[in-house]
Amino acid sequence: MTALTDSVRHVLRRAVTVYSGAPEVAESLRDQLDRLDEPLRVAIAGKVKAGKSTLLNGLVGELIAPTDAGECTKVVTWYRDAPTPQVVSYPDSGPPEPLPLHRDANGLAVRLRDVPAERLRKLVVDWPSRSLRDVTLIDTPGIASTSAGVSRRTVNLLTPDEDTPAEADAVVYLMRHLHVADAEFLESFRDQGVAKASAVNTIAVISRADEVGGGRIDAMLSARRIARRYRSSPALRGLCQTVLPVAGLLAATGRTLAQREFDTLATLAAAPRSDMDSALLSTHRFLRSERLAELSAVPADFRHALLDRFGLYGLRLSMMHIRQGCTDSTALAAELVRGSGLTELQTVLRAQFTQRRDLLKARTGLLAVERVLRTRIPGAEPDAVAVLAAEVERITSGAHEFVELRLLSALRCGELMLPDADSAPVQRLLGSEGVTAAARLALPSDAPSDAVRAEALTQLVRWRQRAEDPFAGRPQVRVYRAVARTCEGVVASLDAVPTSSATR
Repeated sequence: MTALTDSVRHVLRRAVTVYSGAPEVAESLRDQLDRLDEPLRVAIAGKVKAGKSTLLNGLVGELIAPTDAGECTKVVTWYRDAPTPQVVSYPDSGPPEPLPLHRDANGLAVRLRDVPAERLRKLVVDWPSRSLRDVTLIDTPGIASTSAGVSRRTVNLLTPDEDTPAEADAVVYLMRHLHVADAEFLESFRDQGVAKASAVNTIAVISRADEVGGGRIDAMLSARRIARRYRSSPALRGLCQTVLPVAGLLAATGRTLAQREFDTLATLAAAPRSDMDSALLSTHRFLRSERLAELSAVPADFRHALLDRFGLYGLRLSMMHIRQGCTDSTALAAELVRGSGLTELQTVLRAQFTQRRDLLKARTGLLAVERVLRTRIPGAEPDAVAVLAAEVERITSGAHEFVELRLLSALRCGELMLPDADSAPVQRLLGSEGVTAAARLALPSDAPSDAVRAEALTQLVRWRQRAEDPFAGRPQVRVYRAVARTCEGVVASLDAVPTSSATR
């Protein structure tokens, strides 16, 4: 991936020189150069109240994004790792301005001073966090907000016009159910530039999965069945990498659970089970039950706070785990996070986004150059522009990483069809489950290099033979040759560094 990054870096530097006569364009291209060395930018998008800020808190492991009952995110807000906390506002016009902040039970509270939210381009929150070292998370306003201006901020961020580069490298899109608006937004996010593969940088999440079926104890099982159905839905296939169910509230609470909350839960769990189960039939019963107050001595305001933090599903799940032997907050927190689906999402984010960081960054940089090339910029020498365009074309058509992306996209959306026995292994080898050698070859992550090399050679022979099958169609042969080239790359990388592990 270093060679691809170096090639894109060279193209961006050449583009800065070619368009030096247009200061704004050159500055935008310099920004793209800087982005190559930054953490991956992942936007969290969705309709209003899809649970974006709550999921962000779960991913970070701290309550920093506000999650009150209204539309909290009226401004696009970036969260990035930094040594010291600070918040800076970027207005539509004028210089950036540091803002005062304090933290309450609902996250960071930021005072916007005299500038209304509608006139702010973005907020940048610097916060010391290990979870933010490899990725910058961007919390976005709801795309179906009651304010058209608020929704437009998200649309402009993720689907910019021809003159503006996209600010996010990848997107986690939240939806409670698949609505027409969700599919339309994902379709609009599909670009037809480098690799023609929007699915590679998009993951869909069934958010608030704990509310499926009224928050029953089997809510996540039901949500997983819905996610499997959505993954094969023609409306989503080709628009996202995968669909996962996540209970964002449970994830955020699990990662920030306090011992005093556990103690209160343990007190409630000590009440007779029949009374507790009856109280948890509805939020009204849990908050108003006089019998529960008598048995547990937990006042209504404490129960209200627990309901805000856990939801009915989280409370029912917590009662079950405490009765089954969870004796402290650490053990219960681990069970809540495991049951929330957050671990599966983090695994997919690492495999599809973090491991592909350089590729996604390179793709974003090339898209920015392509966008400039489609615009007539006064002062740019035609010959220099032609050379630049040829260089971009050489990279996008010749880099095997982009070949893999194009083929994955075509296979997912049904443009390319393979025999059933070939489809899954081909997609896995092309990187659908991760781009490490072990992930491509379906081997354990700690498999020794010799085993990885042997399996790569076996797969290389297999797909070369499939490419020579006289009964295979031309599109299929193209796919098989690409897979063989991937296997060659795995073998070459292991031969170049004999002592490297299978996961490098």
